[in-house]
Amino acid sequence: MPAPADRSPDRSPGFSSGFSSGLPHRHLDPRLLRGFLVVAEELHFTRAAIRLYVAQQALSRDIRRLERELGAELFVRTTRQVTPTADGERLVPYARRVLEAQDALLSAFAGDGPERPLLVDVNSPGLVSGRVLDRARALAPDCELMARFESGLTGAAGEILAGRLDASFGRFAGLDPAVRARLEQQPVRYEPMAVVLPEDHHLAGLDAVPLDALAGETVYAGAGNPRTREWTDLALHLFEGRGIALAPPAPLAVGADEFRRVMAKKRNPVLAVVDFPAMPETVRKPLVGPVPLSPVSLVWRKGLVHPGIDALRRAAGELAAEEGWLRRPADGWIPASDELVMAGQD
Repeated sequence: MPAPADRSPDRSPGFSSGFSSGLPHRHLDPRLLRGFLVVAEELHFTRAAIRLYVAQQALSRDIRRLERELGAELFVRTTRQVTPTADGERLVPYARRVLEAQDALLSAFAGDGPERPLLVDVNSPGLVSGRVLDRARALAPDCELMARFESGLTGAAGEILAGRLDASFGRFAGLDPAVRARLEQQPVRYEPMAVVLPEDHHLAGLDAVPLDALAGETVYAGAGNPRTREWTDLALHLFEGRGIALAPPAPLAVGADEFRRVMAKKRNPVLAVVDFPAMPETVRKPLVGPVPLSPVSLVWRKGLVHPGIDALRRAAGELAAEEGWLRRPADGWIPASDELVMAGQD
């Protein structure tokens, strides 16, 4: 009599080694994996909870529940730090693949067509992102592309991964590599940078401000704002070795009146781009010697399927070709990490 067929669970080494042997028959809430990944990226429960818009206690409970489900300890927790265990590190690529597959499935079956609005962060009015959005609307008039206004790509990327936003624009190289791995990007423009000065500043009368002229100045570049870390990081690269100090953290000034009031009080030059909207009682001057560039990409979630994304990508490509946005000036400057990203090598 032949032996009965083997009906034991799948025990392939790549799937179950180190975890409970019953795992293939369990139902695992993807929300737990999402919380795990954010903690693994931040290595800090409070910061992870802020990114996820949940209470820290709730996030801690979710991680403990995931550990019970998997039969493995995922983090070593002390009062000072959170460190992934070997099992935690091994879970990271599996968790990413599961969530990417879930995102792709939801995009394919969630009515991602003209009837579902595409939520597009343009950061603030008047920037290159707004021009791309306008062109995309003209290319796809049946799509509803809704503008949103975040304060930086770091913050917008979190919103994209949480499903509250579909696309944004900004410096992709400034994002955490773990976040970049879950996003796609298309280079749009090398945008020349500028400095915003009080109109009576001693440099305000220049047609363009040489970087050397900012030596000894304290320049504001969003330090302390967790939603604009990519911009502060770009400023630190630019200021290094040039005697330019980064202004300390300050509350974000929202609106022209608040910007004017804070500028009059602090009087710190503000690092910006040449398309930064005009503000009362200030002047905006391009930077030269060299010309620092802000690398702008269109960014969206991996697996997203929507005709609005297709329209945005086409619009960005058309405008970049027409305006020469991806031609770097001979004296243009960007960090080496950004060169790789803009060339599609990272």
